Amino acid sequence: MLHSLFDLTGRRALVTGGNGGIGRAMAQALYEAGAELALIARSASVIETAQGIEAGRKVIAVQADLANRAELTRGFEEAVTRLGGVDILVTAHGIVTPGDSVDFDLAAFDKTMEVNLTSVFELCQLAGKHMLAQGSGKIINLASVLTFSGGYRVAAYAASKGAISQLTMALANEWSGKGINVNAIAPGYIKTEFIPHIWKDPERHDQILARIPAGRLGEPDDLKGATVFLASHASDYVHGVILPVDGGWVSR
Repeated sequence: MLHSLFDLTGRRALVTGGNGGIGRAMAQALYEAGAELALIARSASVIETAQGIEAGRKVIAVQADLANRAELTRGFEEAVTRLGGVDILVTAHGIVTPGDSVDFDLAAFDKTMEVNLTSVFELCQLAGKHMLAQGSGKIINLASVLTFSGGYRVAAYAASKGAISQLTMALANEWSGKGINVNAIAPGYIKTEFIPHIWKDPERHDQILARIPAGRLGEPDDLKGATVFLASHASDYVHGVILPVDGGWVSR
């Protein structure tokens, strides 16, 4: 009985940014739990990523630039059409551009907000229409430990991830009574190519590590359990939560 709470067999999951370290791990988790899977990413490598996850069931790969609104809509509709619908949406794409705020380029700020926030809202809108019509669905956005703090030299990224928290709660307020769960995962410092400026810099790495109670940087696979939980029936009464998966960073 307990196992069935986490079983995603037959559920249709769409993951954006699925060829990144965190996105791939989250997609892999859904697939291993039984979901039918579609990945959307800008790079053509999304095809190789899909092939790498496949283990008997086909994984759909769609190449689309989510910073382009027309491309986003086209990519979403293609993925959902090929899946035959959508029960789970995971928005795991994003960008970060470190830089001193006093000199930070406004065009770069705008792009960060477009990719990390506006596109997430658009995807939630598109998925929400399907989910509201069928009376069920799970949406998992990707927040950050910088949802809770300002970070250092990443003002645009921190602002976008702070907004993801408010967006997630706002959508949960509207949709929780209509069968849709909207939550977010806030990863801590995960060792991927997304943050090489931290883990490849010995001084910065040691500064970060000293504040993590778990005593290590996270690995992408550390996100798997939280992903399946929030995508499954096990979380049916969980709404508007920003779940840190951070080795204890936020608690310190």
